[in-house]
Amino acid sequence: MMKAALFDLDGVVFDTEPQYSVFWGEQCRLYHPEHPGLENEIKGSTLDQIFDMAWTGPLEAERERVVERLNAFEAQMRLDYVPGFLPFVADLRQHGVKTAVVTSSNRQKMANVYRKHPEFESLFDAILTSEDFAESKPSPDCYLRAARRLEVPVDQCVVFEDSINGLRSACAAQMRVVGLLTTNPIEKVRELSHMQIANYEGVRSLELGVRS
Repeated sequence: MMKAALFDLDGVVFDTEPQYSVFWGEQCRLYHPEHPGLENEIKGSTLDQIFDMAWTGPLEAERERVVERLNAFEAQMRLDYVPGFLPFVADLRQHGVKTAVVTSSNRQKMANVYRKHPEFESLFDAILTSEDFAESKPSPDCYLRAARRLEVPVDQCVVFEDSINGLRSACAAQMRVVGLLTTNPIEKVRELSHMQIANYEGVRSLELGVRS
């Protein structure tokens, strides 16, 4: 039986991926007009990974500008919950399942979340950000640390992820994986998850084997 539910943030708790696609589409067209669709290739990567892939050489000098634009964008972006998320988490917690957010976002981004959603922290037993782990997804480090923080064995954790790197991270941690179809097509998500859902509407804890 699953005793802990671990959630990525963007595309899993909040339906923000379309907004990030707009932001990174603008940056990629500005800096890489020769590479149409680059924003789709970097989707789901951490900021450091994006910079290592696409802002190298002479473009390293532009990283600070991109970070400034990103911070300004995140400060004003909408943070709408993925449909059905709030009742789903309430259902988990009602049945004694521990919950955690495991995100590559930093504490500055989370400060925006807490400001816009004062109830957010009360939904989870733990919130891990990029400052809390040594290796970024697709390394399993973040999910293994979350399991230790919650004091739940790995084989009793279920992970909710949408990005390819996040799904790979959860698989490498040898946890049960539920793939959200908010970011990638089902063909890609199915390869790296045990179950796929469009959102949380109508999903109950019993279906996922997480009920205590």
